[in-house]
Amino acid sequence: MRTADQHAESQQSRRTQSPPSWDRPARSAPAPQQVDALQLGKSLRHARKSAGLTLDAVHEAIGLAPSQLSGVETGKREARFSQLQQLAALYGVTLEQLTGTEPPSRRADLELRLERAMQSSMWQQKRLPTMRIGPRTPDDVLETMLALVDELDRAAEERVATPEEARRANTQLRAQMRARDNHFPEIEAEAAKMLSRVGYQSGPLSQHLIAAITERLGFSVHHVGDLPHSTRSVTDLKRKRIYLSRSSRIDHDPRSVLLQALGHHVLGHSVPADYGAFLRQRIETNYFAAALLMPERTAVDFLGAAKAERQLAIEDLRDAFAVSYETAAHRLTNLATVHLGIPLHFQKVHESGIIYKAYENDGVTFPADHTGAIEGQPVCKRWTSREVFDVADKVNPFEQYTETPAGTFWCTAMTERSAAGEFSLSIGVPFSQAKWFRGRATKERSVSRCPDPSCCRTPPAELAAAWAGQAWPSARAHSHLLAALPPGAFPGVDETEVYSFLASRS
Repeated sequence: MRTADQHAESQQSRRTQSPPSWDRPARSAPAPQQVDALQLGKSLRHARKSAGLTLDAVHEAIGLAPSQLSGVETGKREARFSQLQQLAALYGVTLEQLTGTEPPSRRADLELRLERAMQSSMWQQKRLPTMRIGPRTPDDVLETMLALVDELDRAAEERVATPEEARRANTQLRAQMRARDNHFPEIEAEAAKMLSRVGYQSGPLSQHLIAAITERLGFSVHHVGDLPHSTRSVTDLKRKRIYLSRSSRIDHDPRSVLLQALGHHVLGHSVPADYGAFLRQRIETNYFAAALLMPERTAVDFLGAAKAERQLAIEDLRDAFAVSYETAAHRLTNLATVHLGIPLHFQKVHESGIIYKAYENDGVTFPADHTGAIEGQPVCKRWTSREVFDVADKVNPFEQYTETPAGTFWCTAMTERSAAGEFSLSIGVPFSQAKWFRGRATKERSVSRCPDPSCCRTPPAELAAAWAGQAWPSARAHSHLLAALPPGAFPGVDETEVYSFLASRS
């Protein structure tokens, strides 16, 4: 992660280059760590021609056969070290110049890149014909061929952007979050630095201080009615403007959306190269916004006092900092283990029973597919995150102890409604940690045997006996589970639409 100052330096250095697109960069072959035969051959041929020597002239000077030197220059034969020394002396160059990792000329670079592409596994798998690259092959032909290679790489990158890629990326990221107890001290430090600069003291982050943070970073905020539908915000880096929707029909706290947009700048994010990088940036900017809305020092003091009184409660944290229940629950996962010594788990579950988000470091066993991904998996009907949907009281939290094969867990949950339906938001801890939370005296008990199918995934015997073979449902197709992820570095965002939006405000 880069700081804002480092990001500014990087941006300054790019101004002399051609404007980058935000499309995911095509996969390119890694730079060789040592000189290969192709690289050396190009350098030798360039040095020979620069010296005005023919193959026969070299043969007369040092006795190296023209066919042998030609083979070395085309990368088909290896040269002995003594021969390289002789050639370097003859051409009037150093041995380091011959064996350097940089191509000797732009032409040599084009030839090298195309020859390596034709030797790649992708080229072989597609059974593409190769072409002979000779000294008279025009540069524009090489450039056209390389453009086609880049397009093939980009298309291949898009094809692997499937839901499975997303699940794998989520799984890897969740493992990294678990390894650090979902605590990012470097982001906490950036947030604390920003809060100090605008004079934050305690309590909820006021709109005045949010405006001060925005102004200090050099941005202005503009609320519009025609924000591109696929975006939460659009940042005009040229004029340092952040555009937000003025619509009241949004599921996200406008303060969080603004702070997340600023987070990309403060944390020095660049265009994500793959879906995993895109997810990590989302996690980091969400974390940055939460660290501003619920500053670490103040939040830990609040939570520490509540733990001492054995009155920890998500709703108290929510009310103390004027944030949503989901934001408060997420923030607790950042701070509870590192500062309070409490392992825990979090779930966001749709009313259909499907997991949308989850995190754990307390040993709870989430349902998972063969890749280890839990997003999109159905939660046991006996868990608190499912039981809460049937509770009549939608104002107060619902608490329950659930016995599972991994142990007994105490959980608290509430539901929130959004445009996508009703969701439950739950925080759970092992039985031994329930003593710190309000609601630990609940009488609600449940037993879950999942992943045993007999727990809740197979129908009771009497129902199966009565209806097996006599029912044929028409399933609601979840086509998004089969479709590829939207292409581009920012999935689902139309680059042309965003540029047109910005141009209309010029």
